[in-house]
Amino acid sequence: MHVHELNPKRTVIAMVIFVVVIVVGLLTLTNPRLKYNVEPPQAITITTDFSSGVNAKEIDNLLSASTSPTILIDIRNHYEFARGHIASAINISAVELLNKENIKWLNELKEDQATVIIYGESHLQANSPWMVLQQLGFDNVTYLSGGYSNYMQFKNTKGENNEFATYEADKAKYNFAEIAKETLGSDVTNTSKKKHTIVKRKKKGKATAGGC
Repeated sequence: MHVHELNPKRTVIAMVIFVVVIVVGLLTLTNPRLKYNVEPPQAITITTDFSSGVNAKEIDNLLSASTSPTILIDIRNHYEFARGHIASAINISAVELLNKENIKWLNELKEDQATVIIYGESHLQANSPWMVLQQLGFDNVTYLSGGYSNYMQFKNTKGENNEFATYEADKAKYNFAEIAKETLGSDVTNTSKKKHTIVKRKKKGKATAGGC
């Protein structure tokens, strides 16, 4: 004998509740707030092209240009922003950048054909937010090459040091192999072969004859 035969009313009530829960779930199901508008192959091409950033030498000219509006967003936390930031920058931390109201504002800037430049303390800090915004379809968003630290080094040299004017993310600043050679006074790349020690085993002596 089945359970529903013992108490059919409870079975019917349970089925009704189950159906109601399913219907309510389907009615309240909403589409995701953020959708990727860029196909995966195109996204890979965009996010691996690090030549599209703005360097320290160009950013001041872009901010002062009257031909097209340029918005500068500092994605560091509020404490770092308060300690120092680029003039006219707006502080929206990386964790708040994808909030509903900020995404709405970024869409408005895109419709107005405004250029948006984001920057962090370092070059790496702005990479991930920039990649996400590119995949969301914000092709008007770029980044500051080298970040805030590189920009300040350029400003402190009054633009006379070309080392900080442009930033190459994939190029090492120092040749550590050459530094190691000068420090150690020898070619550290050459390694001597280890000598293998041959261990000779002693021959076992014959067992002593005899017994109890």
